[in-house]
Amino acid sequence: MSGSGAWPARPPKAVRIAAYVGLAALGVAVGAAGSLVQAAWFPLGLLLALLGAAALFYGGLRATGTQLGVVAPAAGWVASVLLLSAGRPEGDGLFTGGLGEIVFLFGGAALAVMCATMTRLPQPGGSSGRLGK
Repeated sequence: MSGSGAWPARPPKAVRIAAYVGLAALGVAVGAAGSLVQAAWFPLGLLLALLGAAALFYGGLRATGTQLGVVAPAAGWVASVLLLSAGRPEGDGLFTGGLGEIVFLFGGAALAVMCATMTRLPQPGGSSGRLGK
């Protein structure tokens, strides 16, 4: 970065779209892995699965600087978790309906909402957003 303190130019649109698609793919992977881990190693697996989801959502926010950076991995996470929880016509299903699964579903959704509503960090050289300064 130069000594002027200016932020680098915004990346091209194709790069931003690729980043969001990559984040969505990571959301699918984290959702699938979390679905398996939370049931296998309860209760520590549940904590690990939720921490992984939170890290992905928060990392997407910080990497892109936009709420869409949270929405993209959250959409992949939700799609993955819902597909795995639907079960099959034969009666096979990944989730058995216990308390851990409910905490995983609602906890992951709550983490995504919390990360999406976080405020962005102020940019250097910009105003603080407060009146009178």
